[in-house]
Amino acid sequence: MDLLPLPRLGLVVPPENPTAEPEFAALFGHRVNVYTARFPVTPGLDLLDMLESYNRVLPDTLGLFGGMRLDGAVVACSASHYLLGPDGDRAFCEDLSERAGYPVYSSTRATLAACEALGIRRLTLVSPYQPWLTDTSRGFWERAGLTVDGVVTVPVPGSGGSGSGSGSSDEEHDPYRVTTAAILDRLDASTYPKDTALLFTGTGMATLAALEELARREPGRTLLTSNLASAWWARRALPGADAGEAHPLLRRLETAGV
Repeated sequence: MDLLPLPRLGLVVPPENPTAEPEFAALFGHRVNVYTARFPVTPGLDLLDMLESYNRVLPDTLGLFGGMRLDGAVVACSASHYLLGPDGDRAFCEDLSERAGYPVYSSTRATLAACEALGIRRLTLVSPYQPWLTDTSRGFWERAGLTVDGVVTVPVPGSGGSGSGSGSSDEEHDPYRVTTAAILDRLDASTYPKDTALLFTGTGMATLAALEELARREPGRTLLTSNLASAWWARRALPGADAGEAHPLLRRLETAGV
């Protein structure tokens, strides 16, 4: 198989994110070549300052691809783009696209594009974030015109209380350490409307195994994640990326709302 002619997607990820590349590889199979640039390490910065720094250095980080021909790029860090708000996020991506000469989308903008195309208007967030960042995420989606029915928090397994989706003050939050079992346990312990879509926030929380189980349990529920939405966008934006049969979760998403 001649790999080099395949569509090329650039992916920008935080340095510690262990999830984005494996999930994109699983979703695309051998139909898209994915190339990665990582944000710089930011020792000594708290989470907010780190996220703000990602927005400042994003043009330079995209520049690390040099003269490589890319068909598009995804910024696989939702949290930094929540800080911009929907309008700021759109303007930033448009500016990056103009500079780069190919379409650049954030995972947040890809999620909004999927919601619009699929007619998704109501969300229940499944969030691994610290409380303040969960609130920032909720505000982002609401400012974009979506109704957020509620939030199911998913802390690090074994931290704080268990069984409730509302969170507690002694819970530890780290998307990179959330497990499939923790996601399913939290959802099992939570209630949410039948007609709300579940949006699993952030690119660092591994979700594909949980989504596969939930798809069996709730065949009519719309399931959306930052990485799934980004792959959905890339299949439409990159020439030739939609060739061949899509991953089952992408096929399922594409029929949501139909």
